[in-house]
Amino acid sequence: MKIFNTRLSTLSDTQKAQLVEQYQADDYLLLDFDTRQHSRFRAITVSGEAVGVDLPRTGVLKGNDVLINAAGELMQVIAKPQAVTKVTADNEFLLMKGAYHLGNRHVPLMFEYSAAGYALYFENDHVLAQMLENLGLRIESTSVPFEPETGAYQTGQGHSHGHAHSHAHSHSDSHSHKKSHSHDESHSHGHHHSHSHSHSHHDAPVGRSNDG
Repeated sequence: MKIFNTRLSTLSDTQKAQLVEQYQADDYLLLDFDTRQHSRFRAITVSGEAVGVDLPRTGVLKGNDVLINAAGELMQVIAKPQAVTKVTADNEFLLMKGAYHLGNRHVPLMFEYSAAGYALYFENDHVLAQMLENLGLRIESTSVPFEPETGAYQTGQGHSHGHAHSHAHSHSDSHSHKKSHSHDESHSHGHHHSHSHSHSHHDAPVGRSNDG
C-alpha cells in the first residue's frame, strides 16, 4: 500500500499536469472534515485503491492539498461534501452574535459570503441549532465541502492551491462521487474543540480525492 507522508507547498508544472491526469482517472482522495483532522489514517481513492496517510502533526488537511510519498508519487485531497447546518440572519449584527455564541463553545465554523449575503456553517448539532433559532437566526440543513477556519495563531498549513485543473468544478456538485466509501480506520466523530473557523473556498481542484 502506498504511504503518503509529506504535504507539498508548491507544485511544478509537471506535477500539476500529473494531478490533472490523476483527477481524470479518479486517482485522488475525497475526504470529509473529520477524516482530514487526522494525521494518520487509511483511505480509499475514488478509483478504489487503498492508500495510507502518515503526516507530521501540522494541522488539518484542506481541500486541494497535495501529498507526496518517498517514490515521488502524488495524491490530492479534495474536501468531500457533507451534511452541515447553514446559518443566516436578517442582518450582519445578528449573524455576528450567532458566531460569537458558537465560537464561545469552540465550534468549528466555516464562513461564506456570496451575492445572497453572509452565512455560517457548522457540523450538525440540534442543540446548537435550537440555540441559534432562539436567538432569531435562520437554520437550514445542506451539504457542502466543510472547510472551517483554522486558528488565528496557526500559520499556513501547506495549502497548495495550484489550480492546474481548468474546469471550474464546484466541490459541492454531485461530480459522480461514485465510490465515496468511508474507510477511515481512525475516523472519530467527536466534536473537535479546536477553535477552527474558515472561509468557504469553492475553488477548482488541481486534481481531486475519496474518503478514508
